[in-house]
Amino acid sequence: MSGQYQFDPPQGSLRASVGRGAAAIAGSQAVMVATQMGSVIILSRLLAPEEFGLVAMCAPVLALIGMLQDFGLVQATVQKPNLRHDEVNFLFWVNVALSVALALLLLLISPLVALFYQEPRIGPLIAAMAVIVAANGLGAQHAALLNRRMEYGRIAIIGVVGAVAGLATATVWALVQPTYWALFGGQLAGTLLPAGLMWIASRWRPGMPRGAEGGRALIGFGAGITGFNFANFFARNLDNVLIGRVWGGAQLGLYDRAYKLLLMPLNQVANPLSKVMIPALSRMLDEPGRYRSAYLRVLTLSLLLVLPGVAAATALAGLLIPFALGEQWAGSAPIFMALGFAGLLQPLNNPAGWLFISQGRSTEFMYWGFATAAFAVVAFVLGLPYGALGVAVAYAISEYIKTPVLWLYIGRRGAVRAGDVARTCAPLVVAAHAALGLVWLARPWLSEGRVEALLQGAALAYLATILLIAPFPTGREVLREAWLLIRGGLIRLRGLTIRRATSG
Repeated sequence: MSGQYQFDPPQGSLRASVGRGAAAIAGSQAVMVATQMGSVIILSRLLAPEEFGLVAMCAPVLALIGMLQDFGLVQATVQKPNLRHDEVNFLFWVNVALSVALALLLLLISPLVALFYQEPRIGPLIAAMAVIVAANGLGAQHAALLNRRMEYGRIAIIGVVGAVAGLATATVWALVQPTYWALFGGQLAGTLLPAGLMWIASRWRPGMPRGAEGGRALIGFGAGITGFNFANFFARNLDNVLIGRVWGGAQLGLYDRAYKLLLMPLNQVANPLSKVMIPALSRMLDEPGRYRSAYLRVLTLSLLLVLPGVAAATALAGLLIPFALGEQWAGSAPIFMALGFAGLLQPLNNPAGWLFISQGRSTEFMYWGFATAAFAVVAFVLGLPYGALGVAVAYAISEYIKTPVLWLYIGRRGAVRAGDVARTCAPLVVAAHAALGLVWLARPWLSEGRVEALLQGAALAYLATILLIAPFPTGREVLREAWLLIRGGLIRLRGLTIRRATSG
């Protein structure tokens, strides 16, 4: 069966495939974001901040291990032209070997991690995480094949099932045993179930371990991606390490909840979109105009979707945090507000990775990762004396400094230049900042009820953003695209309703 396996998507319209993928992602991400938010809200009420702090102390170690076990081989599978079974089989067994080796390494270093934090409970928790590491390696290439074939519906369903299973497991566990082990249980369920479903859905089966012609080139491509991920590891996790080491689990718990409540939903939009855009952009390299148009179209639509929401949440952090997490988490509100300013730029900057990868510029991607790590190290060291809030403020400032550097660097080559991004996206980014200020000033006139006030603030932020971008040609274009998507969705929904009513 594996010899006859079709590694590429069926012939057809690339635009239609991207459209179907975007629709599948939109539906799944609505559930995924709701699940993520539900996880933060429900578990924050069942568990104490210290329990989250203990798991957050493990996160940097697990992030490093996860980055090494992937080694960019998933992206290599997605991008490789004329992919063969022997190449996928080679990459599968490399992933498995790396995963087993890193799981064993995790077991060995678990006492050292506990010693570093001076927290004995960390050791058994880190050791248990080795099971999750091993399971991740088993499903990596199957997930990559589904992505390459643009089978976004199956990917969306598996992602939703995994997220719901993880939340359900963690919630039940926390009700029975309200400790950090409930969070581990949720992660374990959210890993094992999707890995098994990927095997079933992809229908590809590995053969015996053996090498493959061209395997070295695939490893080389993955090495560039891994170089970026390794550097990005520090940018994303050094804050947790420093806060946990210097200020302890309580401060880290406040920082971790604020970070996840704000930035994790943003990742739930950006990460799945990359599964659609990287394969699609890779097939447009010979058409620069089409490539540029597709990238900017998706980027501006995603900015219109998320930036006003980030602006409203940031401005109303003092209402949102106690409502979402409970009064005991009120100390997270200033941290959340500081991180909110970084959240106004990350939806613009994170999709730059689509350009690096789709254009085969993995070495440059790695160099940019080193630059990002340097920005982060400086920011965290400067902010650390002022606690978790100081780290959050410094992180946000660094995001503003590195944004123009990123786009000047990546725009040196390829179809998308820095000027293209500035002309197209600047109105949206500036409007979102203005909307944040407007909602913050309007706080005294919002309803007294928290739910009503939050909804009013969100509506005001979206309305202000729309009105502020409408005078610009690029703003009118993104509004037109958004309306066409909404109208198309309504038409499809109406047709589905009519068909169901007729069949009934």
